[in-house]
Amino acid sequence: MVGGDRRCEHVGSQREMKVDPFVGDFDFELIRPLARSVRLNGFATCLRLEQVYWNILGDMAGHNGCSVSTLLSHVDREVHLRHGGVKNFSGLVRVVCVMNGLRDTPAAVMPGTTNT
Repeated sequence: MVGGDRRCEHVGSQREMKVDPFVGDFDFELIRPLARSVRLNGFATCLRLEQVYWNILGDMAGHNGCSVSTLLSHVDREVHLRHGGVKNFSGLVRVVCVMNGLRDTPAAVMPGTTNT
């Protein structure tokens, strides 16, 4: 929705959002899909992700002192070693990016964890 009045629709009613999902200067260019050619462990492939994920991957690669292709090769190799591969590599990459952003989040709010 465009403008400052964002409401959450429920069946038959509207509620004000307590937390606006759009951060202050939301950049809609970040949702633009972008296909890039990458080499995964020596094999050329094309990966289509939204710009925000390419930005995160660039930051992760920079922190590791490697290229995005090297980082993605590591992800591909590890998922094959640990789980025999995945059918949706783009989805895996998106989740890796999100989990990287949540890395410093307390365990109580991390997905897949329980409060004990």
